[in-house]
Amino acid sequence: MVLATEQAQTSRDPQWLPAVQRPAIEFPLTPLTVTAGAIPKNLQGTLYRNGPGRIVRSGQPTGHWFDGDGAVLAVHFGRSPDQPQGPPQARATYRMVQTAAYEQEEAADRWLFANYGQLAPKPWWQRVGRDLKNAANTSVLPWGDRLLALWEGGWPHALDLDNLTTIGPDSLDGVLKPGQAFSAHPKVDPATGEIYNFGVLPGPRPKLNLLRFDRAGRLLAQRQLPLRSLPLIHDCVLAGPYLVFCIPPLSLELLPALLNFKCFSDAMKWQGDRPTQVWFVDRETLTLAATIEAEPWFQWHFGNGWQNPDRSVSLTMARYPNFATNQHLKEAASGKINTLATSQYVELRFDLQRRQLLDQRILFDRHSDFPTVAPSEVGSPNRYSYFSAHRPDLNRPAAFKQEQFGTIARHDAQTDRITYASLEPGCYPSEPLFVADPAGDGRSGWILSVVYDGNRDCSDLRIWQSDQLDDVPIARLAFPHPINLGFHGVWHPKSTS
Repeated sequence: MVLATEQAQTSRDPQWLPAVQRPAIEFPLTPLTVTAGAIPKNLQGTLYRNGPGRIVRSGQPTGHWFDGDGAVLAVHFGRSPDQPQGPPQARATYRMVQTAAYEQEEAADRWLFANYGQLAPKPWWQRVGRDLKNAANTSVLPWGDRLLALWEGGWPHALDLDNLTTIGPDSLDGVLKPGQAFSAHPKVDPATGEIYNFGVLPGPRPKLNLLRFDRAGRLLAQRQLPLRSLPLIHDCVLAGPYLVFCIPPLSLELLPALLNFKCFSDAMKWQGDRPTQVWFVDRETLTLAATIEAEPWFQWHFGNGWQNPDRSVSLTMARYPNFATNQHLKEAASGKINTLATSQYVELRFDLQRRQLLDQRILFDRHSDFPTVAPSEVGSPNRYSYFSAHRPDLNRPAAFKQEQFGTIARHDAQTDRITYASLEPGCYPSEPLFVADPAGDGRSGWILSVVYDGNRDCSDLRIWQSDQLDDVPIARLAFPHPINLGFHGVWHPKSTS
């Protein structure tokens, strides 16, 4: 049930707020209308995206944007069976992930469980020892005959690849044991198809659980490395022969969190007088090859990594000077943002023999995040990086605080040139996703983004030619209902249509 108070907006609310607070409006497989341009003939496959679809119940918002229940979008591109030589078509469906906790809270029409940014609404002694709700809201990963909805604190949830029906929690054929997590940022080697992922194992002696699978999802290697504390590790990056982790000086106050005196978000403490640890893990053996300490920083997401001819290793990332970004995202759930948190897109180069950071370079000095590269270039040098950013005409810090990303940008590593997509004010693009043209070399293709238009309260899918980002989209496809602002997505080249 959606209450009127949940949808009420004031004239001072930001334009993006309906796409955060309004419960996701689900719809079954529906043909999409092309409102401008044409779908590229070689675009054959499925775009999947995930993000919070429910962050308000009975007028009560969640404690953090990360607490929202997952809603998954699928856009299938293909030709009609009746017209195999006809023009490409697109069908889409948008579904809530039917986790057990979501179904219970839906029936009760109120929050029942603890999550990253909120405590369960009950006395503390009834909260002790209770697991966090698995929100299944962060990303997606095609896995054999199913789609995995990912959340970094627990098991993935399996969905039907075509219609997104929830199948249930998935242990990956017994690989994941009770209490073990499968992060929302797996990495796929473009040459071998091998899949790497990790999960943090909490407890008095926390560990980082590393996993390596073949392209079919069979486990090849697993190893647990001890952690000095219980940090927040959100992402990893492939860099030549290494799997790299940047572990920030951020640790969990374990006792208050375990006793449920504090939610996990509030129990995370920034320790700016301590270094960031950079772990270089051998991809074959999953053993720790080198550890380098550097200045303190925090990052949610990496762009890419690679090994240079001199055997140094370079990483790109959206780097924050501290953990204020967490408070900023917490406040976004209410639409009343008071915390400024800005990043820089940077390139860092490390000498593993001398165990030091050699140099660092700012590639983009404006707030951005969700960096990505062509999948064929993951783990090797790339020319172009794509990321979400603020509009170039947005210059006031106060505006930075209140606005969500309003454009997509591309950095050219050869020229240092920044190219912006042209979006209307009041429009909010999702994370850009690079889709390679199967007729090309893997470096040419398209950029896909789901755009919420706050002026008209609607969403569409926009497709740009990857080398013409500053031109108009080559296609726009209208969704039957607005799509909530989400987090991450993936392209699955084999069409399920």
